[in-house]
Amino acid sequence: MLDGAATQRQLDPGHRLPDGIVFDLDESHKGYRINKMAMSLTREENRRAYKADQRAYMRRYGLSDAAQQLVLDHQWARLNEEMGANTYFLIKLAFMAGEGLYRMGAQMRGESFEEFLASRNAGSAR
Repeated sequence: MLDGAATQRQLDPGHRLPDGIVFDLDESHKGYRINKMAMSLTREENRRAYKADQRAYMRRYGLSDAAQQLVLDHQWARLNEEMGANTYFLIKLAFMAGEGLYRMGAQMRGESFEEFLASRNAGSAR
């Protein structure tokens, strides 16, 4: 159980965990466009529009050229770290790119897919 001082440290925005990203209001604002665009892919007609012309679809949501290129290059970790994209929304984009959660996780950990799978009980993962 945390004491009062430990709880206060965790709530202090100046006291961050090393190598951690806290999805707070600033991150939410930073990633608003990419997250909104990714969330839109829950609708079939939007998935069709995205597949038909990815760049045009991303422009509809105001994604910068840099963010668009990261999406097209499947740079999930950079989208998360640099653009404020939330992992749960990125999963929707990864699946559109034919990549599952484990491939995205491997990239975010800086591992090959095979290295990532070796650390999991996921022999049949794709």
